[in-house]
Amino acid sequence: MVTADDVRRVALSLPRTEEALVRDRVKFRVGRIVYIAISPDETSMGFGFPKEERAALIAAEPEKFFMPVRSDERYHWVQVRLAAIDEAEMRELVVDAWTMVVPKRVAAAHADEARAARQAPTSRPTGRQPDVRPRP
Repeated sequence: MVTADDVRRVALSLPRTEEALVRDRVKFRVGRIVYIAISPDETSMGFGFPKEERAALIAAEPEKFFMPVRSDERYHWVQVRLAAIDEAEMRELVVDAWTMVVPKRVAAAHADEARAARQAPTSRPTGRQPDVRPRP
């Protein structure tokens, strides 16, 4: 189960993100644009999402996703139940929402850094050459 602290850790790792408390809701934003909001009881998360794709997302997985409150329907926004997603899915939702609000060059630079980090070797070289001789 994903917690508000998990969301916080991911969101605050993204460039230009700041955390704010607005009407008992923890919100993550870039400048004045909010891209993630945690419900006061920390059971759901609102996130930026293209309006034209919202109905299909909710119809595909109604146990996870639901519409925002009526007054927020005019925004690019969807809600998700945190208990219904895993950490990998949460990370994808947060990063995709963040990508909607930052300049394209900032999002591209972050994607390049993340790709390089995934490709970096996890162990130190030993200085020895690998044994590439065929085995009998």
